[in-house]
Amino acid sequence: MRHFIRIIFLLAISLQCHSQTMRKNAAYERYIAQYAEIAVEQMKLHGIPASITLAQGLIESGAGQSELARKGNNHFGIKCHGWQGRKVYHDDDLEGECFRAYSNARESYEDHSQFLVNGRRYRSLFSLSTKDYKGWARGLKAAGYATNPTYADALIRIIELYELYKYDDGKQVKQHVEPVEEERFGIFERNNTPYIVVRRGETLATISEMTGISVRRLAKYNELPKNATLKQGSPIYLEKKPKKASKEYKGKYHVVKAGESFHSIAQDYAMRVETLYKVNHLSYDYSLKEGDRLRIR
Repeated sequence: MRHFIRIIFLLAISLQCHSQTMRKNAAYERYIAQYAEIAVEQMKLHGIPASITLAQGLIESGAGQSELARKGNNHFGIKCHGWQGRKVYHDDDLEGECFRAYSNARESYEDHSQFLVNGRRYRSLFSLSTKDYKGWARGLKAAGYATNPTYADALIRIIELYELYKYDDGKQVKQHVEPVEEERFGIFERNNTPYIVVRRGETLATISEMTGISVRRLAKYNELPKNATLKQGSPIYLEKKPKKASKEYKGKYHVVKAGESFHSIAQDYAMRVETLYKVNHLSYDYSLKEGDRLRIR
């Protein structure tokens, strides 16, 4: 199964259980309310705990916000592997990998169930009770469903934090979702590149610990030294930035403000610093001045 960086980060945010004052993630709450009924339906049809299906959907689809979920209704990151239906392509472990695409989320949930039911390595799981979500979580990890070493713990924590085990009795489907205050931090996307917003006191090391992405890679993706001091409110990209800014900026200019640098501007547009110099025909020793007009693409 896929290992999307943006999904890992969403999970990491939701699993900050060391803090007793942590608020629930609003995007996760909405996802649960939207898909709980389908998860219970799948449990009754196939014997997979609804809590497990929901937790996996949350992780694998980034609460429905991943590119695969948005473009292909693929909530579980299942790759093609002989698939005869519509396909979408996405960079995962390799570039341009083939993933299954569905007409709607319900089809994705059904295919996920079939994937487990028909997978030989998952057969032992079906001897477990549908109320044994811990056994299912650990069994999925042991069977190789995900490469993340903390995958089982992640599923269990999400199930317990959001009380998803309540759905495993097959009765509580419709739930009243209290308004959840939107958290300032989260997973975002700019120029098809996932990023987070730096919070007070965060470093590349703390972000690395939270996301599972090495400091070296984070520094490379963001064109920063490994010991860089991060500015609160600035973006940190979780994948390599594209060379160019989004097409919407073609022919447009950025007016330099006081304190901005080539790097900060490139970060704001999710593009590489070298491109800013190149499209503006500037040498690397050029000193930006307030009021300068920089072509973005």
